Amino acid sequence: MSVETQLSTIIQAAVDQQASDIYWLPTANEYQILLQAAGELQTLMTLEAVAAQQLINHIKYRSNMAISDHRRPQLGAMSVVIAEEMLNLRISAVGDFLGRESLVVRLLYQSRQAALQYLIPSQRVQLQNLMQETGLILFSGPMGAGKTSTMYDLVRQMGRQQVVMTIEDPVEIYEPKFLQLQVNAAAQMTYHDLLKVGLRHHPEIFIIGEIRDAETAQIAVQAALSGHLVLSTIHARGVYGVVPRLQQLGIDVETLRQALTAASYQRLLPLATGGQAAYFDLITTKQPLQAADPAQMMTTEWGRQLEGQQALGRITKQTLARYRGH
Repeated sequence: MSVETQLSTIIQAAVDQQASDIYWLPTANEYQILLQAAGELQTLMTLEAVAAQQLINHIKYRSNMAISDHRRPQLGAMSVVIAEEMLNLRISAVGDFLGRESLVVRLLYQSRQAALQYLIPSQRVQLQNLMQETGLILFSGPMGAGKTSTMYDLVRQMGRQQVVMTIEDPVEIYEPKFLQLQVNAAAQMTYHDLLKVGLRHHPEIFIIGEIRDAETAQIAVQAALSGHLVLSTIHARGVYGVVPRLQQLGIDVETLRQALTAASYQRLLPLATGGQAAYFDLITTKQPLQAADPAQMMTTEWGRQLEGQQALGRITKQTLARYRGH
């Protein structure tokens, strides 16, 4: 099997499982090929070190990266066609202290949004209703949970002509109706820089790929307070972790009460009939933004509604047991 054919086989396996990332990770004597799907890592195959390095070199060559450099961090990009679908790939490579190279491939699906399902359709209705307001709506959850797909889906369904600007690192979903900007720190185009410029374009809706620092948090809150609808993602272990995370980034609780419209925690759950569906734990400013117990990350509704979905046969008992504690 040629290197190109083997790479296509691996990418096809990732697409079949709707994986967000493929990992080439070295072990003592070989390489593990892992897939990140529905927020979970799973082993696809193991390869001899020589064969794995050939694949890594092939990917680096196609991504305009330095093949001879196996230690320093490198970033690249390439495109492939799998089953008549164009996939844009973002590549990251770095060597460990022994000089063994690891590589991660992020899969950016051009049509992934079409496959998004909601475990409980009424949650989508609730989110759509919240979209009629201004303010900040935040989506938390692990990598690969479908947060970007959810934001795009909700904005597309608003049903009226509006100026929508996205700021992402990288742009994951191409949408010709949106003005899409991509972070490029080397060109002084950070989230913060692009948000400042974006405000001068007076968009009605912002989609910010991620709030990851204090500057981005401050300007996102300012945009929400000035009458924009702002959707973004943020790292938190549960819906009750969103406000503490913003406090860590310098936003006080009273300002949050004025700016925040809703916060959610999202997972992609396997359905009993196959496929995956998005499931949310959602709070609005009409509810307490933090639990009385600081250790509590989820609302009681999270587990209760999961039990209801298992009773309806939508998810299995194993899925309920696995995700009840999220």
